[in-house]
Amino acid sequence: MRWIKRLFLLLLIVAVAAGVHLYRDYQRFADTPLTLNKHEHVLEVKLGTSFRSIVRKIKSETGNPAPWLYWRALAHEMGVLDGLHAGEYALTQIVTPRVLLRRMADGDVIHHQFTIIEGWRFKELRLALAREDKLEQTLGGLSDADVMARVGAEGVHPEGRFLPETYSFVRGQKDVDVLKRAYKAMQTQLAQRWAERDPQLPLGSPDEMLTLASIVEKETGQAAERPRIAGVFVRRLKMPMMLQTDPTVIYGLGDQFNGNLTRKHLETDTPYNTYTRFGLPPTPIALPGDAALAAVANPAEGDELYFVAKGNGEHAFSATLAEHNRAVRAYQLR
Repeated sequence: MRWIKRLFLLLLIVAVAAGVHLYRDYQRFADTPLTLNKHEHVLEVKLGTSFRSIVRKIKSETGNPAPWLYWRALAHEMGVLDGLHAGEYALTQIVTPRVLLRRMADGDVIHHQFTIIEGWRFKELRLALAREDKLEQTLGGLSDADVMARVGAEGVHPEGRFLPETYSFVRGQKDVDVLKRAYKAMQTQLAQRWAERDPQLPLGSPDEMLTLASIVEKETGQAAERPRIAGVFVRRLKMPMMLQTDPTVIYGLGDQFNGNLTRKHLETDTPYNTYTRFGLPPTPIALPGDAALAAVANPAEGDELYFVAKGNGEHAFSATLAEHNRAVRAYQLR
């Protein structure tokens, strides 16, 4: 019987020692940075991936030799076994299994950015959106009207309706989700600028403000000039006087425009030709930024009715036609 007790004691000691070793090995696994072949790696986890498959993917991409049971035990200890989120995660040389599982449980995924540029037309926005390969493409082949219906603005003309800004998204998010956010952002910003507008503006609705802001956006890239150009157009609308702005004519020509605006173009009547029609065109002609909206909401005061491009990105402003003609000769006909 004595030898049985000794054997039992020996086995107990071995078991305790093995347990201690296993526990230390497990703790070392949990808090030791993963081994990567390069400085940084992106781990992509798709929606619906099982925990076992996630671990298999981590092990294959990092060369981590720890058994699956270690990962399961760690996830159980942290209470995240059934709460890991899909997405892209940045793996670096300092990421430990514990840190990685916490990030995945918190949904701390990599965010990408999509920038909408001031002055883009809707077709340019759609082309840029279609080139973003990290978005799930759902709008290809749809008409502009169908896209607006997907955005939640059925029957609304798409031009100018999306706020130029940088929008963050995660891989796999739908393209229409980005458009929805940009549409709502423009609605919010337009409403704010409309509420702050000069009460003397000759504009009857936020849509008219959006249209005029799109013209100001296309006329200049100089921030300081936007209020002055807005002032010129507002005074013309009050007189009334034709706006006579080239960007609207170009927009009305559509694909017929080859880059060279001619006198014939200026005389060809379209709903957007502000040389042949009074007032604003029927819709915006591009995406105005918030600075253009602000300029139209509170344009610069003065008596200027004309402006002409100097050729260096700036404009010369005039109050009379005689002054304007001299400026044209100086900057355009020289």
